[in-house]
Amino acid sequence: MKAICIREFGGNEKVQLENLPEPKPGPGQALIRVKAAALNHLDIWVRKGRPGLTLGGPHILGSDAAGVLEALGPGSDECALKPGAEVIVNPGVSCMKCEFCLRGQQSECPHFRLIGFQNEGVYAERAVVPAVNLFPKPAQMTWEEAAALPLSHITAFRMLFERAKLLPGETVLIHGIGGGVALAALQMIAAYGASAIVTSSSAEKLALAKAVGGHALIGGILYRDADVAAKVKELTQNRGVDLAFDTAGAPTLPISMAALRRGGRMVTCGVTGGAKAEVNLQQLYWNHLSLLGSTMGSMEDMRRMLKMVASAEIKPVICQKFPLESAKDALALMEEGKQCGKIVLQVGG
Repeated sequence: MKAICIREFGGNEKVQLENLPEPKPGPGQALIRVKAAALNHLDIWVRKGRPGLTLGGPHILGSDAAGVLEALGPGSDECALKPGAEVIVNPGVSCMKCEFCLRGQQSECPHFRLIGFQNEGVYAERAVVPAVNLFPKPAQMTWEEAAALPLSHITAFRMLFERAKLLPGETVLIHGIGGGVALAALQMIAAYGASAIVTSSSAEKLALAKAVGGHALIGGILYRDADVAAKVKELTQNRGVDLAFDTAGAPTLPISMAALRRGGRMVTCGVTGGAKAEVNLQQLYWNHLSLLGSTMGSMEDMRRMLKMVASAEIKPVICQKFPLESAKDALALMEEGKQCGKIVLQVGG
């Protein structure tokens, strides 16, 4: 089968299209025929190399996929989905046995892993994944839309509703609109009856945010041309936002803290701009601020997210589609940071 993989860490030139043996599902696993797969910044981090990650051979990239369930391995008899079902994949893999998994908090599992990172990925004509990680493909979505849904939308859902406890009527500052998680958050904020202020380096991305957020978007800020925190205070009548939603990391932490109201929260899931930042503890305690971290989501988060997506008729924003064979070009586009929405690979016919 055709697959997109790396054999050593490094630049984009390390990404190769190879012909690999057809995989077979083991105990508790499922084999899917991939119809579409979506890119994430995780692919770039894996390609460059991450602490603790080693390569013993070809490593297939990719976390997000939609396809057709072809076969179930031994011990998967209780899987509600049967061969022939159209499915999407939850990329988060946990042991399903520890105290955190038994509480229903699988993303807090000490053995938590990600498909495409520690586990083999889905940029291939066929992929083997845990059977428990399969969910029915939303009927209203194309293969490409369904593939673009899981990682970005489950991450945004957990950040907003499980970690930050967003309430209707609250205002959220979203840094770096244009990425999949940020756009997913904006879609959910609009559907939930909250409002948003977004930042970007691109007027094109701000225009896209206006189309996605509609009446829920009360402000767009070109962050290179403005004091973002001051502009946020102006847009909120000097009050500040209830929540800052961040995927950038170090560069935006001080901006978020300055833009929050007293008692506000900041939730973060990424460090694309840097991992280490200084925190003004006096500002933190005096203003009753909360700093929250979040990674992926639980199986229940996935179920609730899919219900919200269906009821609000949310669809991921697709930026561009590439054939599987052009994955290297797709990854290069994402690394430039110019995309507006998700980049998708078309795999099956």
